[in-house]
Amino acid sequence: MSKRSKKKNREELPEGMSRRQAKLARRAAEREALAKDPRPFKGLACEADLVALQMFVPSAVAQLGDASDQRNVELVTVLPGAVAAVVREATEHAPETAQVALQVQSRSDHPGRDLAFALHWAQTAPAGESLASTAADGSQPELNQLIPADAELTITEYSDFSWWVPEGATPDVMTAQAIRRAEETLVPSHQITADVPGSVWWVNPGGGKAHIRWVRTDDNEERVLQALARIAARGELKLGQETKFAGVFRTHGLVVPVWDLDPERPFDSYTQDLEQLNKELDAELGNDAQLDADERKQLQNIKSRQVTIG
Repeated sequence: MSKRSKKKNREELPEGMSRRQAKLARRAAEREALAKDPRPFKGLACEADLVALQMFVPSAVAQLGDASDQRNVELVTVLPGAVAAVVREATEHAPETAQVALQVQSRSDHPGRDLAFALHWAQTAPAGESLASTAADGSQPELNQLIPADAELTITEYSDFSWWVPEGATPDVMTAQAIRRAEETLVPSHQITADVPGSVWWVNPGGGKAHIRWVRTDDNEERVLQALARIAARGELKLGQETKFAGVFRTHGLVVPVWDLDPERPFDSYTQDLEQLNKELDAELGNDAQLDADERKQLQNIKSRQVTIG
């Protein structure tokens, strides 16, 4: 008997499985491990905020609370050098604080696991240390063990990156240069407060148009698109005068409707329009009737321009 045959005979197979079935099961498990998380932050009340902060908000800090009973932990959009996390030493103006970035230079296809890895590191890393890569290695706990399911973020958006430097400190030359470079590409962004689900952001990239991006957490994407199509067919898919529905993009398994806006209109003036549109969306999400011809045309138009990012 060959050595190869002896090795096969010594293999411990799962109970009730043939060798071929065990091999197929291993391959399926490997594919599942490599597959991208469809909704990496699902199950968290702050899912929409996490997606927004990771995918398009340029400069913001979110208070996460005391995750380790030892130091304050903050979620931030990006850190100097696009590192994954830093632990800042205590000063006379501020306590020891860990900052964990959502926009990083190196990450995997599993943003939820990566965030858990960085948060886990931030709990015990020595002050003054930084984490270069957030790619999870399997040592991290589940994300819901680090962020309570009902936790909501308190977000502060900034028009610069001055928060990269601790209060009372003077930035070194490299940090000052990094701040200047980052601020050259900064897009004005503000979160809109409204009694609607998800996370709504006003952004102004220039070029004569501002935008509203509404990160929604609906479980049934097709129903959301159909609801948008029904409202569009009535000519009511707007957020007031001088606004235009621009389309939808998908990210992290969520639907994000987008509107083009007049950049001169104040960002905080859209609350009532958003709440009214949300009432119409709620009504249409419960509509089980077949789409008519015009609604099908609108749905096809929305889908033809839909893109997936991240």
